[in-house]
Amino acid sequence: MTVSCPLCQHQARVFYQFKHRLYHQCDFCYGVFMDPALWPDRQAEQSRYLEHLNDVEDKRFQHFVSPITQAVQQFFKSHHQGLDFGAGHAPVITHVLNQSGFTIAAYDPLFFNDDELLKQQYDYICSCEVIEHFHQPANSFALLRDCLKPGGRLFCMTEIYHEAIDFHRWNYKNDPTHVF
Repeated sequence: MTVSCPLCQHQARVFYQFKHRLYHQCDFCYGVFMDPALWPDRQAEQSRYLEHLNDVEDKRFQHFVSPITQAVQQFFKSHHQGLDFGAGHAPVITHVLNQSGFTIAAYDPLFFNDDELLKQQYDYICSCEVIEHFHQPANSFALLRDCLKPGGRLFCMTEIYHEAIDFHRWNYKNDPTHVF
């Protein structure tokens, strides 16, 4: 059975299999992704996200997202329009930037699902701990590109797998919603 990469559509091979876990790696872009038959449905995803004890007032959570909020503040002014894409149930990036006078909207397909926000263009888009959840990353990145104004910036933050990581012991893969 051959599996196509959800990012570039090239052929992928089995990369890792252990018990009920099965991951593939693309022969072209080297993306690693969970077997599509194991992807959680929206209800399972939402349940998993609600297990996160995120609070927009939590200083540790604010510090965690600070690489993105600081980058926005470095490259943009408060009059620029932003989108917090995949904001989750506690949109801390939106909160922190709003507190600093920035205009940023929160979008999340499960918690802040206002599709009108995806019909607009933004000076910048923030996506913190989101891209590893993309079931169709090519489509999701195309959407984000279309939502950016010319010259706009996409700020992403995630853990990226590399060969020095022992995939078997890598905790990041253990979240069942981390599919790519």
